[in-house]
Amino acid sequence: MRETLFNWLQGHVVDAHCLDLFAGSGALGLEALSRGATRTVFVESNATAAQQLETHLRSLRCDSGTVSHLPAARFLERGPGGGNYSLVFLDPPFGKRLIQNSIDLLEKHHWLTADARLYLEMESTLVVPDLPEQWQIIREQTAGNVRYCLIQCHSVSPEL
Repeated sequence: MRETLFNWLQGHVVDAHCLDLFAGSGALGLEALSRGATRTVFVESNATAAQQLETHLRSLRCDSGTVSHLPAARFLERGPGGGNYSLVFLDPPFGKRLIQNSIDLLEKHHWLTADARLYLEMESTLVVPDLPEQWQIIREQTAGNVRYCLIQCHSVSPEL
C-alpha cells in the first residue's frame, strides 16, 4: 500500500510540509522525508511510540522531523500556528472512530495549504466520512480489510 500511495503522490512530496497524524512508527512521514519532503511533524499519543520515533530521528540525524506527544485531536485543536501542511497522513487506529473529528479539525482550524493532499486509511467496511465541500477523493483502493484514499483538499482561506 505504501508503494501505491507514494506512486499516487509523485510530484507532491518534494518540498512538502507533512503532518503524520497517529504516526505510530512514523513510516509514512519518514518515507516522505526520504523522498524530499522539507519537514514532517509526527503526532503520536502513545509515549513509547513517540519516544521510539524521537530516538529514530536522532539516530538518522534528521532535524527535518519533529515529534509531538499529544492526542491528535488536542494537537489539531490548537491550530497550525505559523505553518500549514501540503501533505497529511491520516491513519488512525482502527475501531476508534477518529477520522471524522480529525477531518473536521483540519478544516476548521485551516491546517492545509490551498491544494493539499490527504491520505486516509481506514477499515474497508467503513464509508468514507463526510468531507468538506471543496475536498474530493482523487484515488481510492481496497486491499483486504483496509480502504485507502487520496483526497485533494482545496482549502478556503479564513475571512479577515
